[in-house]
Amino acid sequence: MQRRQFLRQAGATLAVASTAGLAACASQPVAPVPRSRSASLAPIRASVDRITGVYVCTRPFRAAGPRIELEKRGNKIVVHNYGHGGSGWSLSWGSGALALQMVQGTGARELGVIGCGAIGLTTALLAQRAGLQVRIYAKALPPDVFSMRASGLWTPDSRICDAAHAPALADRWETMTRLSYARYQSLLGLAGTPIEWIDGYSLSDAPFGKFHGEVPDEPEYGDFSDRVRDLTPRPVELAPGEHPFPEPYVRRYTTLMFNISSYANYLMSEFLAAGGKIQVREFSHADELQGLPEHTLVNATGYGARALFNDDSVIPVRGQTARLIPQPEVTYGLRARDFSVVPRSDGIMVQVIGDTGNYNNPDITPHREASEAAVRELAGLVAQMKRD
Repeated sequence: MQRRQFLRQAGATLAVASTAGLAACASQPVAPVPRSRSASLAPIRASVDRITGVYVCTRPFRAAGPRIELEKRGNKIVVHNYGHGGSGWSLSWGSGALALQMVQGTGARELGVIGCGAIGLTTALLAQRAGLQVRIYAKALPPDVFSMRASGLWTPDSRICDAAHAPALADRWETMTRLSYARYQSLLGLAGTPIEWIDGYSLSDAPFGKFHGEVPDEPEYGDFSDRVRDLTPRPVELAPGEHPFPEPYVRRYTTLMFNISSYANYLMSEFLAAGGKIQVREFSHADELQGLPEHTLVNATGYGARALFNDDSVIPVRGQTARLIPQPEVTYGLRARDFSVVPRSDGIMVQVIGDTGNYNNPDITPHREASEAAVRELAGLVAQMKRD
């Protein structure tokens, strides 16, 4: 199917499921008002005694990209919607819209959704808004799902596919990205600030390259950022006198941030308020789905699909974050060589980045020493920042 036709059809589905005209707004860039000036950045209180928790997730990476397709299994129709790598929150609404198109094609009026993470919740909400009766089945609910351990930034092409499969995925990825972006614009300004714009700063001791920050033992991932340049402001290179950081090369970026605790609470509240039902249940084998009352199901189990559906194409990519005590005055993000910082309202997230040994690593044991080292490195940076 041609990209324009595909985008138009998916947009129509999402518009019906949420707000009229949503897809038409998807290509309209929004110019956010910067929340902080580089000359007056509040210092982050980075010390290991302020770490409130260390968390590990396994990003569900598939070389070919997300699996969004319909399968007949026994007496059920299963629409798969999983394998989004590090882009689950970012692509959830657009991905859900494509999955919902397939569900609607079956004529179903009742839907079972397997999984209650970012993908499962948004798909369930879209189905509700399209008039379906929806029940979620999940072994865990927020905040005890892996989606809650994400960093919380708009990263729609993070580990989304490998470079070899990028050309085949590009049009579908753009569809999901634009639909999701449009939906996030409608969530700005809500109570609890589930979604907001932030400024951030990338720091380097060498000039920035196009693929700054690659991990040596991971594959070359697909890069689609050029296809959606119109959605967010472009990064700006800052001269030494225009920022407070000790590094010689600094780039300011502006991006969307998800305050995941409040955002997940919003999604759960909306689903339940609309009459949605949730059953806490763990499935050890896909054959167990045959006993569910719904004829049509959406499989949104993420990395869990590897075991549940014997899908060895799902590769775990381990990621670890630490959460510091919140500082409302800190409104900017950071990205350095070994760590990144996301100033979420539920805690300042310090993510270990650039480390090896995470690809195809299902270990979810937190390595606190790695997060403590990242926090100490952040503390050293903060100590060198210029003050007014």
